[in-house]
Amino acid sequence: MGELGAFVRALPKVQLHCHLEGTIEAGTFRELAGLRGVESARATGPLEATYAFATFGEFLLTFAEVCKALRRPEDYARVAREYVASAQTQNVRYAELFISPSVWTFFHPGLDVSATVRAMRDAFEAARPDGPQVVLICDLTRNFGVERAFETARLAVRLAQADLGIVGIGLGGDEANFPPALYAEPFAYARAHGLRTVAHAGEAAGASSVRDAVEILGAERIGHGVRALEDPAVVALLAEREVALELCPTSNRLTGAVPAGAPHPIAELDRRGVRCTIDADDPALFSTTLEREYELVGAQCGRASLVRFARNAIDASFASTGRKAALRAAFEVAAGGLETTRP
Repeated sequence: MGELGAFVRALPKVQLHCHLEGTIEAGTFRELAGLRGVESARATGPLEATYAFATFGEFLLTFAEVCKALRRPEDYARVAREYVASAQTQNVRYAELFISPSVWTFFHPGLDVSATVRAMRDAFEAARPDGPQVVLICDLTRNFGVERAFETARLAVRLAQADLGIVGIGLGGDEANFPPALYAEPFAYARAHGLRTVAHAGEAAGASSVRDAVEILGAERIGHGVRALEDPAVVALLAEREVALELCPTSNRLTGAVPAGAPHPIAELDRRGVRCTIDADDPALFSTTLEREYELVGAQCGRASLVRFARNAIDASFASTGRKAALRAAFEVAAGGLETTRP
C-alpha cells in the first residue's frame, strides 16, 4: 500500500451511493446461483469474466442476473454480512445502501420482502458496535413503470414504519427511457410519509434530467449527476441548493457517463461550488472498492480535496443530527491526526 493508499485507509468514511446487490462478489454469485438452481451464462466460464459488460444496458442486465440468484432471505443476509466485513476493512463508519425490492419480486414473486429486509437488518445489527451503522434506501427502479414505483414507495413506507432501517427512496434504472417527471407522485407520497429522497440523474441522460430530479422530484441528493456540466444553469442550481452529487468515477467511466480518456469531472464540479462525494456504486460489478475510488480521486485532486469530499458525505447523509455530530467529531480527530503525520 502506497502513501496515498494508507491515507485513504485511515480516513473515516460515509458511504452514500452503493447498491447492496452490486456488492456481491463473483464467487458468491456463482455459489448462490448453483445452490438455488439458477441457470446463468455468467455462472460459467472464467471467474474474472463473470461481470463483463460493454454498455450501460448490458450492465443493467448483469445486475438483473445477480438478483435472480438471490431467492431467499438468508441469501440477502449473507450479502449483508459480506458487505459489512468489506466495509469494516475500508473504515466505513456509516452507510446508506440502495436495495431494489421491485427487482427481487419481479424475478421471485413469492419472496417475503419484509422478512428479507429484517434478515439483512439482523445481519447489520449483529456487526455492531464495531461495524458501520447501515440504513437502507428503497430504489423504485424506473424500468417497471409508475404504478410499480408507487407500490414500492408504499412498501418503503411500511418497512420504515416497521422500524426496519429504511430512511428513504431512490430512483435507479433506465434513466434515458424513464425520465424523472414520471415519478413525481411516488416521490411526493414517500416524502409526505417522512422518507428522504434521492434520484439517479445525469448519468444516461443530460442536464435536464438533473434539473427535473431536483425541481420536480425534490431529490435531496443526486446519484452521479456528471452531465449537469452540460448546462451551467443546472450546475448553479445544484450549488445554490446544496444538492450533493454521489460521484462514482469507475462506474461513470465503464457506463459511458464520462467519456473514455477524459478526466473525471469531480474537480470541475467542486470548483463550481457543487457539494461532491465519492462512492463506488456497484463495487463488485465494477471491480472496484470505495477505497479504490478515493485513491483515484486523490490522485487527480489531492488529499485536501479527499478530506473535503469525505466531510461532504457526512453533511449530505440522512443520519440523525446526533449521529452526524458523532461522525463529524470522529472524522475531525482522524483527519487532524493524518494532517499532522503527513511527511
